Amino acid sequence: MENTIAAISTATGNGGIGIIRLSGKNSFEIIKKIFVPFKATTFEKKGYIIKYGYIIDPTNNQKIDEVLVSFFVAPKSYTTEDMCEINSHGGTIVLRKILELCLKNGAELAEPGEFTKRAFLNGRIDLAQAESVIDLINSKSENEAKASINQLEGYLSNKIKNIKNKLLDIMADIEANIDYPEYDIEDVTNNKMQVCLNEIKDELIKLSKSFENGKILKEGVKTIILGKPNAGKSSLLNTILKEERAIVSEYAGTTRDTIEEFVNIKGIPLKLIDTAGIRKTEDKIEEIGVNRALKLAEGADLIIAIFDASKDLDEEDYEILEIIKNKNSIILLNKIDIDDIHLENNEKICSSSNNILKISAKNGEGIDELYDLIEKMYSNNEIDMNDGVVITNIRHKNQIDKAINSVEEAMNSIENNFPIDIISIPIKQILIDLSVITGEDVSEDIINEIFSKFCLGK
Repeated sequence: MENTIAAISTATGNGGIGIIRLSGKNSFEIIKKIFVPFKATTFEKKGYIIKYGYIIDPTNNQKIDEVLVSFFVAPKSYTTEDMCEINSHGGTIVLRKILELCLKNGAELAEPGEFTKRAFLNGRIDLAQAESVIDLINSKSENEAKASINQLEGYLSNKIKNIKNKLLDIMADIEANIDYPEYDIEDVTNNKMQVCLNEIKDELIKLSKSFENGKILKEGVKTIILGKPNAGKSSLLNTILKEERAIVSEYAGTTRDTIEEFVNIKGIPLKLIDTAGIRKTEDKIEEIGVNRALKLAEGADLIIAIFDASKDLDEEDYEILEIIKNKNSIILLNKIDIDDIHLENNEKICSSSNNILKISAKNGEGIDELYDLIEKMYSNNEIDMNDGVVITNIRHKNQIDKAINSVEEAMNSIENNFPIDIISIPIKQILIDLSVITGEDVSEDIINEIFSKFCLGK
């Protein structure tokens, strides 16, 4: 690529250190114009060195900042191009001034994700590995970070490569049949294809199923807090978050819309959603909140149903128990600091969930037991890392599912004794479906969409 790009790679705001990155064939020439080493040295093209000195404005020789500059020579760099990284002090004004000098002296402002995009286009990483970079940056738990690192190291790409190699072996046999029909080896080839396609289908199904765990790692367990008004939903949310996030009041119906927060409980990521209290109401706005709560409950990974343990159950409580029936749920019997009438013995409560705890959201009693239960339900053992390969990206999941459909189509063609050249069509489609994941067969629009989600400087 002809142009040299530059961007601030550290987060917006003040910090101890800030980094401005350059990549492209003129990186060293631009640095030469704006950087004065502490000890006068020649600017030889040498990589993996760091020089100490000052960034200056070449128009007036004014010092801008005291810096360290790292030099990387192509192809041994992140982008495989010549690169420089300026480590300056982390003030916003300083970073912008240095970036401005880079741009004035020949660089162009990088687009979001353009450094990683260049690494992909220059062949250092494939598209799946490139996507893992933004996943790693956005990781909200240790397991999600581990899954992203595994993908960055090529676990998924190697798995896809191995499957494609098996498919290429099949295609070689098919070509041999087509080129040398006189040897009449079609039956042998068909039997071999069936065995191989079965193995490939099993591998792809295993990858596809790992997305359920991958979704939890990436998005968190979608957890709905459900209950009547004044059952203690908002108090529970505030206790878990250790802050006054939701309004707590003696008056019913204070929460009318959903409140969403991401929280990490003993290594388990939860997308926690407080909802409007479930009750019949004449208030139209509150009614919208109640309906939204009921809709969210339908698609929840986990429902935490909370009941007032100091009062008998009523019709609305029984409605909530009906909602959580046959769903992944935890029942919390709250307000035991006020009274405890032993609702845990209630037949309807007992039949609605296997997970029943007594708590006081107000003073925190029983909250540690709730955390232990969540850890047990979604422990690391439950989230099988699948030998390092866990699908966390919906794009990858969709392509794998397409490949499974193509495998099934190929197997049906064999079972129906189709001509071997017809059988080859869905097998070629499997290769295409999988190549889209790693970027060997993908449109420019998809590439641009993926990298548009990256931050500037990465």
